[in-house]
Amino acid sequence: MLMLGTYLHSLDPKGRLTIPARFRDELTPGIVITKGIGNYLELYPHNVFEVFAKRVEGVPVPDRDLARYVFANASYEVPDRQGRILIPQMLREHAHLTPNGEVLIAGVGNHLEIWNRELWDAKMAGITTAMLEEKLIQYGI
Repeated sequence: MLMLGTYLHSLDPKGRLTIPARFRDELTPGIVITKGIGNYLELYPHNVFEVFAKRVEGVPVPDRDLARYVFANASYEVPDRQGRILIPQMLREHAHLTPNGEVLIAGVGNHLEIWNRELWDAKMAGITTAMLEEKLIQYGI
């Protein structure tokens, strides 16, 4: 499933986040949440994370920091009947997510990103059309 769009939600007082309804069927079997390379979280359907994990595990032994970062900071979760998942405290702190705080969920292809709304807005404000044009040319898109 291609994950697209942005969705605004909030964490409840227990640190649970409601998954957007359109993604629940895909994510019901289980998900993996891990730190992003920045102050956000990455949320993968379990089967997509397994493919990603195999690629990370193939990294040569001297470069195992990536594996340590991805796996040691990951959490396996299963959404409850209301489509909520618990975001572990360590991951909430990494992404600056607070109870009752605004959370932005962004579809980025094969996974979702979970952002503090203010950090997302700042990140998006720094993206210019000139940067995007350069990336399109660089990657031949």
